[in-house]
Amino acid sequence: MIFAYNKEQVGDVLMVLLEDKKDIKRQVERKGNVARVFAEETGKTVAWNIFDVSSLMDVQGNGQVFPTEEDIAVLNAELTKEGFDEQLEKPAYPVFVVGQIVEMVAHPDSDHLNICQVNIGEETIQIVAGAPNAVVGLKTIVALPGAMMPSGSLIFPGKLRGEDSYGMMCSPRELALPNAPQVRGIIELDDTAVVGEAFDASKHWKG
Repeated sequence: MIFAYNKEQVGDVLMVLLEDKKDIKRQVERKGNVARVFAEETGKTVAWNIFDVSSLMDVQGNGQVFPTEEDIAVLNAELTKEGFDEQLEKPAYPVFVVGQIVEMVAHPDSDHLNICQVNIGEETIQIVAGAPNAVVGLKTIVALPGAMMPSGSLIFPGKLRGEDSYGMMCSPRELALPNAPQVRGIIELDDTAVVGEAFDASKHWKG
């Protein structure tokens, strides 16, 4: 569940994104200041738009935002008031963390992808990646499911060539870091980087 806000471009609307489904037909059901966006074929909710959201909670920023538990309770009360049964969940944080590749095998159905097991602190997740500099032992920055990239693209669990992938190892360019090299390859962190630590550009990037 990804929460996004961009008052300048979209208006005073909190966008709640449940799935990254760009290729499906959608319908919208609006009640008051709440709009439910759902898949036409299945009826499954894929997003919410909550209008005039600044009257409900203090929201700042341009891009991904992280409502507090109190904010979520207020938003859910608004959904209930308008007659919707579904409820929102507090987003996980952080969504960008230091990860370390602990195992890597070639993808059986690709000549350039690898299936990587990546330690992110409390667990190890599987990520399918095509970075040419990926190697066992490398520490890098991982975008976890629930992250919105600077480009606006969304990170959700998915499959690449039939293999499960639960995040993305990021290049400096994908993280919009200053002076990022315009070449392929994930960011390479110092050995001193702490696995599981939240990404901090001022600490982790020396570009």
